[in-house]
Amino acid sequence: MVVIDEIDTAVREAPPHGALGMSTAYRMSDAAPQPRTMEFRRRVLDVGAAIGEHPIAHDEVYYVTAGAGVVVSDGVEAELSAGMAAYLYTGAIVGIRQAGAEPLSIIIAYPVTAKPGT
Repeated sequence: MVVIDEIDTAVREAPPHGALGMSTAYRMSDAAPQPRTMEFRRRVLDVGAAIGEHPIAHDEVYYVTAGAGVVVSDGVEAELSAGMAAYLYTGAIVGIRQAGAEPLSIIIAYPVTAKPGT
């Protein structure tokens, strides 16, 4: 077992896939010893920020813990708010943008494939 306090993983940075605005990333699973088989992260997108559209090579979940956002998958958009999740499928082109007056807090989870030799 590994116990991780998200505050120890916090990094202020532009979101991935386009650097649209600013965010705080909490890469909690990065603190787990290798090899591991899943990613578990939280990201808080500042007002106006977005994770740009990008192809995914695995199923992925965006779960909203606070705020509101708009998720896109293969050009189809859906609004999300706290307590809602978007299950995204392998091969889709996906992204999410903050909406409304408060930051968007999401948990992102997906499987990872062990690298050869690990």
